[in-house]
Amino acid sequence: MSAVRQAEASVLTRPLLTHELGSLAKPNWRVKAVAGSPIEDRDLEDARAWGERLDVEDHQELLELLRRAPLDRAGKDEVKRWSSRYGVRFLETVGLDVVYDGEQQRSEMYQWAVAHAEGFEWRGIVRAFDNKYYSKAAVTGPIGLREPYHDEEFAFVRDVARAELKVPITGAYTIADWSFDERYFTDTSFGAGTRAETRRAARRAFILDVARDLIRPNLDALISLGAGWLQIDEPGGSTDPEELDLFAESFNESVRGLDAVFSTHLCFSDYDLFFPGIEAMSQCRQFAVGFANYDSRDLGTGASDRPGYRVLPKFRDLPYGPVLGVGVLDIHTDFVEPPELVRDRVLHSVQVFDDPTRIHVIPDCGLRTRSWDVAFAKLRNLVAGVELAKRDLGLG
Repeated sequence: MSAVRQAEASVLTRPLLTHELGSLAKPNWRVKAVAGSPIEDRDLEDARAWGERLDVEDHQELLELLRRAPLDRAGKDEVKRWSSRYGVRFLETVGLDVVYDGEQQRSEMYQWAVAHAEGFEWRGIVRAFDNKYYSKAAVTGPIGLREPYHDEEFAFVRDVARAELKVPITGAYTIADWSFDERYFTDTSFGAGTRAETRRAARRAFILDVARDLIRPNLDALISLGAGWLQIDEPGGSTDPEELDLFAESFNESVRGLDAVFSTHLCFSDYDLFFPGIEAMSQCRQFAVGFANYDSRDLGTGASDRPGYRVLPKFRDLPYGPVLGVGVLDIHTDFVEPPELVRDRVLHSVQVFDDPTRIHVIPDCGLRTRSWDVAFAKLRNLVAGVELAKRDLGLG
């Protein structure tokens, strides 16, 4: 049986599967140790307390390592791996079915990918949507993969995790959209046609080269190590409504010919914009979408009770019948959703789809903007709410 069929049989067809979407905040002890900043007593206490709370094996070794700060490169890498262990145990302890490590070993979702690519040069620091900052690069030459950039991370997480895994990957469209174009835009080979046609041809070539020559070989390397489920993150997916066809084409080109389960995470947007463009993404077995951010906090399972979920029928009616990862936690606030609110959001989604095997339950997005205490409470209530929904649905 192929990896795709195995994963679909064991994971994607499981009703109301729970999983996280990628990022958790990096602990202060991890940030300070890697930056070479002094480690304070409160940082050591935080590492100790969470190590005990999450039952992280041998976490006293981390405390000993932190006490030796400042650390050399090898020591900093070891701290990153400890942070990864904590992230895995965090997501397993709250009770999620499928986990990763909260992206603890990565720098930033765009920067990490581009740092391992050929054909880009750094241009400076820019502000992201959530008041975070990242280094922005320009494409200046032929695009390629310098080295697979998630292999070592995946091998480590696979060895320490107890739950099933899903690997988050930044997608081709977002990498292209968040980069300056200093190569394709000036390429005279795209000059046959109007200015708009020329610009679109150059844009398409840029996006598809990222998909074909950077993302696909990185995915292929992960699959060769045993990764069976890969989530392609596309926060830039709806930046330009006129390019939704290019977004869909970039996904298809990224996964073409590869044997794994592929899903995509669509960040905050007017999700109506993705239709009919994503009707072409037939290899996408699951869409992970944020809805709670737009929803009421009142209880109820009817359509009028759940205004944030009005676009559900469009995902239900996609011709290839993908699973929908339904966001039930607003990641922009410290409000901890009660299990009963999670339950009602889930029950409404199941009512719309009339098939609990096509509904997964997730936060709206990664939880890196929330403290670990808040993220833990939110995810614990997500799992509790799903249990309530299963009870109401007779799923046991």
